[in-house]
Amino acid sequence: MLGLAPQVRAEDIAAAPSLPGQGVTVQPLKSSLAEEAFQTLLVSRALERLGFTVRPMKDLEPATEHLALANGDATFMANHWRQLHEDFYRNSGGDAKLVRAGTYASGAVQGYLIDRKTAEEHGITRLDQLKDPAIARLFDADGDGKADLTGCNPGWGCELAIEHHLDAYGLRGSVTHRQGSYAALMADTIARFKAGKPVLYYTWTPYWVSAVLRPGRDVVWLQVPFSASVDGADTRLANGRNYGFEADEEQIVANRAFVERHPAAGRLFAAMRLPIADINAQNLRMSEGADTPRDIERHVDGWIREHQGTFDGWIEAARAAP
Repeated sequence: MLGLAPQVRAEDIAAAPSLPGQGVTVQPLKSSLAEEAFQTLLVSRALERLGFTVRPMKDLEPATEHLALANGDATFMANHWRQLHEDFYRNSGGDAKLVRAGTYASGAVQGYLIDRKTAEEHGITRLDQLKDPAIARLFDADGDGKADLTGCNPGWGCELAIEHHLDAYGLRGSVTHRQGSYAALMADTIARFKAGKPVLYYTWTPYWVSAVLRPGRDVVWLQVPFSASVDGADTRLANGRNYGFEADEEQIVANRAFVERHPAAGRLFAAMRLPIADINAQNLRMSEGADTPRDIERHVDGWIREHQGTFDGWIEAARAAP
C-alpha cells in the first residue's frame, strides 16, 4: 500500500513559529579578547532561533570592527562600549551606517587599582600620588625607578584614555604604561600580588580580573583629582567617586541596512539584557581553564537553560517585529 502524505492543516501552519531569518546569513564580530565570545555567542544563539544562519565569530580590533559593520562586511558586534567606543562609532558613519539600540549590559566601570596592603600602609587613595617618586618606586617592577602600570592593548580605545591621563595628571616622568598582551600582563600582575608585591593595573568590568583580585578586599580603586577625559566629559560616578572614566554600558551594534531589512533582528538586539555579574562569572570560569570554544558554547547553552523564560521572551519580542 502506498503511504499517503499527511494532510497539512491551515491552523497548523498558522501555529508554526515564524522564522524571519530563514535563508539569511549573519557574520558576528568580536575583538581579540577571548572573554567577549560569551556575550557574542549568546546573541548568535538567539539569531539561530529566529532562523538566521550564523557564521563563526571573526576577531577584529574595535576600530576595525565598527568599520567592517558600517561597510556591510559583517553584521553585528556585541561588545560596543557606548562611551569608550564613541569615536569608533562616529568615525565609521554613526547612525547613518550603524544601529545601537538598548543596553545589553549596564554598570560597566573602568579604572586603576592597587593592592590594598600597599594602599593602607602608604595612604594611597589617588592616582596623582604617583607623581611622588617614593610612591612610584613602590610599583617599580623592572628597576627603572618608575611605577609599572599594567595597561591597555593598543587599538582597544582605553589606551588613549590612559595616555591622556598620564599627561593630564603629570605622571609621564613617574609611570610607565605597560602594553602588549593584556592577559599575559595581568597574569604577571596577579603572580606579583600572590608573591606579596605591590601591583598597579588598569581593568574594567565586566571581566574576570575583579573576581580574582577583589576590589575592597584584595585591591582598591584609585580616584583621580579631577575629570580629564579625552572628550572633556565629567567622569564622576553617581556615588560621587571619580575613577577617571565615565560609567559605561555595553551595546549590540549592527549594520543599519541589515537591521532595516530584517527588523526582527533589530528588535532582538534592542531586547537582550545580560547581567554583568553573569558575564563576570563566565569570564572567571575561562580564567580557571574552561576556555576552549566548546567550553564557551557549553556556558552559553547552560545560561540559556537557566534563563529559558528570559531567552524565550527575547525571541517572542523579535518575532513580533513588523
